[in-house]
Amino acid sequence: MQESFRDKQQKSYTLMRMTYDLAMAVLILGMAVVMLFSERLKIDQISTIDATFRYLFGGICVLYGGFRLYRGIKRDY
Repeated sequence: MQESFRDKQQKSYTLMRMTYDLAMAVLILGMAVVMLFSERLKIDQISTIDATFRYLFGGICVLYGGFRLYRGIKRDY
């Protein structure tokens, strides 16, 4: 009985973490797309920022968003 409860609790925690990691990955990768392609998307508020900063921040967002996506898919918690 106790093991059944712990297994259910572990599955619930894994599902919650996977959902959280995938949602954060989508948000962070979306921010990377906005930063990297702001000139093509014609977003004036972001395209006026220094290009070096935009590309550096966009690259960091791609790396971290990819990591969160990998961790959400791997599900090793």
